[in-house]
Amino acid sequence: MNFFQAIFLGLVQALTEYLPVSSSAHIRIVGDLMLGSDPGAAFTAIIQIGTELAVLLYFRHDIWNILKNWCICLAGKNGKDWKHRLGEGNKDARLGWYIIIATLPIVFAGLLFQDAIENTLRNLWITAAMLLVFGIILWIVDDRAPQVKTIDDMTTKDAVWYGIGQMLALIPGVSRSGGTITFGRAMGYTREAAVRCAFLMAIPAVFGAGILEAVKAVKEANDPTVNAMFPGWGATIAATVVAFVVGYIVIIGFLKFVSTFSYKAFAIYRIALAVIVAILLLTGVLQPLEGMALGGNA
Repeated sequence: MNFFQAIFLGLVQALTEYLPVSSSAHIRIVGDLMLGSDPGAAFTAIIQIGTELAVLLYFRHDIWNILKNWCICLAGKNGKDWKHRLGEGNKDARLGWYIIIATLPIVFAGLLFQDAIENTLRNLWITAAMLLVFGIILWIVDDRAPQVKTIDDMTTKDAVWYGIGQMLALIPGVSRSGGTITFGRAMGYTREAAVRCAFLMAIPAVFGAGILEAVKAVKEANDPTVNAMFPGWGATIAATVVAFVVGYIVIIGFLKFVSTFSYKAFAIYRIALAVIVAILLLTGVLQPLEGMALGGNA
């Protein structure tokens, strides 16, 4: 991977991370087409931090209010009983607890099914199927579900359902934001509220996992047997900066878009991409699993 290829992948990451189109699918597909291989765990994990930093910057005031009020209530400053410690009468503190609840499913599933997630589920046929299926579901749900609920209307039950939607994103092609947004719309949340919930609820899981993966990746980055595609630190940092800057712009644009338009365009894009990936697989341009072409030639 050279400098310009790294920058391009950083741009792909920024353009797809927040949209309900699956950034992991795009990085895998574009990486295979451009490089003939997966870009590698080290590079991918590090540029993801760039997009997550953009989320932290954009939602900094929301995050600060949630953390501050959650700590105040937990410390018993609003009341010593357990109801007040769990955020009764304080919507920001309650939202903090809901984010924790929504994070648990993806954490447990990630630990329990780590091997399948890193191997079996990375099959591009599965990715194409998920792009198609969840594209259709998003289209139907967004078209038929009412827009009546905001973040302030969230309940513990809703947080659990949001968590399940986020958990499904462990399957490449589902899309973390796509799964969360689809479940949110199905519960009657407005399009903008569903997006905000998707962003806020992803922060602990995605940023935490990204940091852990990045630490591991940094240790292995200079090992060519582990990260043969690693382009070097200069290109990787540049790609991360691109992911951060462009990602911040995408967040602004996406929130404005969904306040006016439906998710239909994203659903159509997912379905079209699924068809294209299937054609590329059938013609042998793409291989279902990383390393299959090499294995077949051995």
